[in-house]
Amino acid sequence: MAMATGTFPQTIVEFDERFHDEAACREYLRQVRWPDGWCCERCGHTKGWTTARNLVHCAGCGHEVSVTAGTILHGTKRPVRLWFKAMFLMTTLKNGLSASMLAQHVGVSYPTAWTWLHKLRRAMVDPQRSPLTGRVEVDETYVGSDPDRSRGRRQGARRAVLIAVEDKAGVIGRARIVAMKGVRGPDIEKAVCATIATGATLHTDGWQGYAPLCQKGYQRQIDRLNPVASNKERAERAEALFPRVHLVASLLKRWLLGTHQGAVRAKHQQSYYDEFVFRFNRRAASARTLLFERLTGFAVRIQAKTYRQIIATSEPTLPVVVT
Repeated sequence: MAMATGTFPQTIVEFDERFHDEAACREYLRQVRWPDGWCCERCGHTKGWTTARNLVHCAGCGHEVSVTAGTILHGTKRPVRLWFKAMFLMTTLKNGLSASMLAQHVGVSYPTAWTWLHKLRRAMVDPQRSPLTGRVEVDETYVGSDPDRSRGRRQGARRAVLIAVEDKAGVIGRARIVAMKGVRGPDIEKAVCATIATGATLHTDGWQGYAPLCQKGYQRQIDRLNPVASNKERAERAEALFPRVHLVASLLKRWLLGTHQGAVRAKHQQSYYDEFVFRFNRRAASARTLLFERLTGFAVRIQAKTYRQIIATSEPTLPVVVT
């Protein structure tokens, strides 16, 4: 979305100057949320003012609303400026940051930093994003430790993910990463249908889990791997046939291990994949600060989950290893 006023900051110095205090941050959030001007949700009046409690007071009916109400920042008791700093670091740092790093940077507790990051990851999924189209490389891989060292497509303790990447005449397009329960036909079908437009050409290996998709309106280009080749030979062949998917898989696993030290709970894994995809799909942005601008635009349109909702169920933390 377009910047509300002027040219958006390009460096951290310009960013600090632009958002130097709480008032400046709230004013920017107000312009992003109501780009055509504020309008009372109750009476439709367009005139109002900001009170000492940072609420927008309607001149018509007296209704008051916070600029953060109904957004990712809903109910926050922390300054918006701290949220902006967290969003700036999360989007501009090449590898993002962990909750412990965020806690140190903005001076909040670890639980607060962890909750903020999960709320922001929720805002990194555009509610109106379009599915992948054209020719799309598709393959499954696994993340997570596996004490039994399961081979091939035997899942063991690992977690299955589907990776899809657009092939734009040899250039890497957009990517999607979807957590799956397994790699059977129904699991793959559900993930593909949720992320790739009907009619697209799926470039896959010979795994039969993709076969039912031909009946769903998808085209399929198959490159089979030699079943009698060694694991090393098969891996090298797969990387040559599906270079885009393997690049994304490699970067994903490196990021999970490096930034998050493998401490990713199974129930939260999709939110981490969404964060990775958000940055990866905007890797060619002319300035990293534009990612902050985009995230802010999403954040004012998405209702936040509470901490209790995020941790509603618990699952053990599984260390992520490259497989």
